[in-house]
Amino acid sequence: MSKSKKIFLALAVVFFILLSWASYDISSRTTFPGSKSQLKERVKKQLLPSQKPTDSLKLDSISTIHR
Repeated sequence: MSKSKKIFLALAVVFFILLSWASYDISSRTTFPGSKSQLKERVKKQLLPSQKPTDSLKLDSISTIHR
């Protein structure tokens, strides 16, 4: 085997190792979309807490309208 073929094979092995590592890293940081709850359920949990807060929108909109 010539020297250039050995260098090519060494670089190819390093490339595939780096590619495999990057693929594993990306896949470990993401989740399967089917395992998440539906968007409506997630939004409802975030926006509608168990206690009803006071409606600050009316106060804010009144102060911006009557300047």
